[in-house]
Amino acid sequence: MAWKTVFSGRPPSRWRRARRPIIKEAENIWRSAPAERVSFLVDGAAYYACLDRMLEQAEEQVWITGWDFDPRIKLRPDDPDAEALGTKLERLAAQKPKLRIRILVWAMGPIYSGKSLRLFRRQEWASHPQVELRFASHRALRGSHHQKLVSIDDRIAFVGGMDLTARRWDTPDHLAENDLRRDPDGNPYDPVHDIQVVLEGEVSRAIGDLCRSRWKSSVGEAIGAPSSTAVAWPSDIEPILTDCRVAIARTEPGFGKRRGRQEALRLTLDALRSARRHIYIENQYFASHRIGRLLCERLQEPDGPEIVVITTRSSHGFLEKIVMGGNRDRLIRQLKQTDRYGRLLVAYPVVPAADGSEQEVTIHSKVVLVDERFLRVGSSNFNHRSEGFDTECDVAVEAASAEQSAAIAGIRNALLAEHLDVEPGEVERMLQETGSLVAVVDRLDTRQRGLRPFNGIESHGATALVWGTDIVDPNSPLRPFHRTRALLRRWVGQVFALLAMLLALSHRRNSAIDSEIKPSGSGRKK
Repeated sequence: MAWKTVFSGRPPSRWRRARRPIIKEAENIWRSAPAERVSFLVDGAAYYACLDRMLEQAEEQVWITGWDFDPRIKLRPDDPDAEALGTKLERLAAQKPKLRIRILVWAMGPIYSGKSLRLFRRQEWASHPQVELRFASHRALRGSHHQKLVSIDDRIAFVGGMDLTARRWDTPDHLAENDLRRDPDGNPYDPVHDIQVVLEGEVSRAIGDLCRSRWKSSVGEAIGAPSSTAVAWPSDIEPILTDCRVAIARTEPGFGKRRGRQEALRLTLDALRSARRHIYIENQYFASHRIGRLLCERLQEPDGPEIVVITTRSSHGFLEKIVMGGNRDRLIRQLKQTDRYGRLLVAYPVVPAADGSEQEVTIHSKVVLVDERFLRVGSSNFNHRSEGFDTECDVAVEAASAEQSAAIAGIRNALLAEHLDVEPGEVERMLQETGSLVAVVDRLDTRQRGLRPFNGIESHGATALVWGTDIVDPNSPLRPFHRTRALLRRWVGQVFALLAMLLALSHRRNSAIDSEIKPSGSGRKK
């Protein structure tokens, strides 16, 4: 799909500058910085191919920060001569004496995923002195490091939902069977949809700062910023946004005396509250109580926005099915009960299989688009862990001009067009005709490849969170001794207060006794 086609339309006629801003410094973001160029790499094939070229330009610093990492994957599986990622990194380090490659992976990621356990074995590429592989400890018990960042010399940065690991690569056609879509062990996997942002400018330095901060927090080593300016924007990637500000929002759990950060959640809630016409969401999970409650409130408004949610239907693993899948179904049920004006659509994408059946496309992206005004892409899922328990990073753009508004609308239309197997221009034309994203899906969803609603969820039934959610999907760190310490402090304080009171009473009693037995002056003999 050519991005040039996506953005050929006129700026939206409903563009307004006078709205109150969504992005607020020091309130719902960590930092914002200018970006010279921004583009959106939809699906793993586009991201991996771009990263493959950009790594060749690195001179001083490459930061890879992720939930998981697998050195055996190939960034270009369509190239029979492509190197494995680990081999590529070792070669670059050997060729460039100033280059340092630092990889920070959540310590439990390889174990949890089961795809990259070889990381714990000594490997030739990881033993190179210019390549450091470290495992990020997470101070919140059972919390995970979930950011997916790559920074190259602070000149180019990648942020989004994709780790450099197995089972992430796919093409936009999401064929049910694709011989290139295999993990390093040769096993095929299902189609998967995701998105990564590529950034150039001062915002890339900010992403580098975040990588260095995370490294220092986990490893204890402070690293200075690079001085090289050799890395240039990839020549074959068309920038979608130019000369705009990009905001960075984080999630970090609190520990000890350090307060947690929930910038990403606050930013998402503020964006959803600001919507006037359309909310478009893509997310791996759809199980957040706070976000769901806000969406219900918006559906109850007579003139509120319509809401289109694209999420994953199939769950992997027993606990994920019971808790994440169960909470998703209960949230959808609650939204359906609230949707008195017919402004809701929750669906999952499918492609045709060779036997005539439908193959689901796994949604791994984390995208929020509000009207033609706001776009957020990152690692934050719509579950409780991502709100305050795991470590996350999202980037966001709020349109400051009609041109930027048109670009944001084009991205939304292109994403929807991919799922519906139509051209983005058809989505734009139908939206102009109907004014409704729900109507766009209803009218264009006529092919074997398309979107399927969650029709199997009855309108009656439970809507409260599944029992055990606080254990499987907590929204804050588990502090088993926190309450005990608080009670002990309270009891100790009460004991000291009681002792002080007893001492005071004893002192008063002794004073009273002294006054009774002390001879008075009037009774003395002169």
